[in-house]
Amino acid sequence: MQSPHKKILVIRFSSIGDIVLTSAVVRCIKQQLPGAEVHYLTKKQFGPILRSNPNINTLWLYDHNFRDLIPHLKSQGFDFIVDLHRNYRSAYVKHQLGIPSASFPKLNLKKWLAVRLKINLLPDIHVVDRYFKTVIPLGVKNDGCGLEYFIAASDEVEPHTLPVTHREGFVAIVIGGKHNTKIFPAEKVVEVCRKLSQPVILLGGKEDTARGEIVSNHIGRQVYNACGTYNFSQSASLIRQSFAVLSNDTGLMHVAAAFKKPVISVWGSTIPAFGMYPYLPAPFKSGSVFAEVKGLSCRPCSKLGFRVCPKKHFRCMKDIDIREIINFLNEHREVLSDK
Repeated sequence: MQSPHKKILVIRFSSIGDIVLTSAVVRCIKQQLPGAEVHYLTKKQFGPILRSNPNINTLWLYDHNFRDLIPHLKSQGFDFIVDLHRNYRSAYVKHQLGIPSASFPKLNLKKWLAVRLKINLLPDIHVVDRYFKTVIPLGVKNDGCGLEYFIAASDEVEPHTLPVTHREGFVAIVIGGKHNTKIFPAEKVVEVCRKLSQPVILLGGKEDTARGEIVSNHIGRQVYNACGTYNFSQSASLIRQSFAVLSNDTGLMHVAAAFKKPVISVWGSTIPAFGMYPYLPAPFKSGSVFAEVKGLSCRPCSKLGFRVCPKKHFRCMKDIDIREIINFLNEHREVLSDK
């Protein structure tokens, strides 16, 4: 039976990690609605991370100019809008197109209570599972296969281009992040690297290069500082090649989950209970561990993060016990070596 919903517009404007988290919904729409066209609307700067996704028929890029974009969207004759952002921009698009739509349930009030009053009423549900509520009217269900990330051939990093010390495998440590209070301090990363039994590649943007240099200067050839050297998809290629991943709460953490990598995520000013932790299918869930300081009266202090610790002590990161991190990363290196 052919689906009555032929043309679906998925909206998620930003940011990288949130867009990666929508991949499961996009796949299920494409696979469960035979003959459906899936269109995706995002900000222009995030187009490169979606262009290789075979489940997207057409990619629409928003560059802060709705006046030109809306007429083009209207001309497509969409049947349904899947709003995975639910902000004023997505509301405007829905209003202008005037077609059936669904938006995912946000938890802003409950997050506010957790941050401001330390009252935790947050449901035990990942944001991906909340995303899937938007496609219930389409009859689309979660297939339980987790996230996906697609890398163009031109962005694949060949092992022979890496330092000789890293061509037989490595741990990937994602040291970047948008907000400083969600970033594992360089001195803690140094402590971890000193105890690891395998090479390390540090991943992040150009803004993280100096932090990476602090680590590599302390450790030496065991650490390759790749921050600022590769674009996002090239960094994703390195994530896919790694034995295991240590990551801040950032986009590459979700890429690690998409590739079903063992990942230990570090949590500072935010908490996993916000529902943005690595989303792994049931057979791989044991491969996700949280490194955090529980019981701090000031945590969480934000749902997004700050430039500096409001309390000035930054205990949520500085007090993290690195022994669990080291054991996790070394253990998964040994497991993979035995396979």
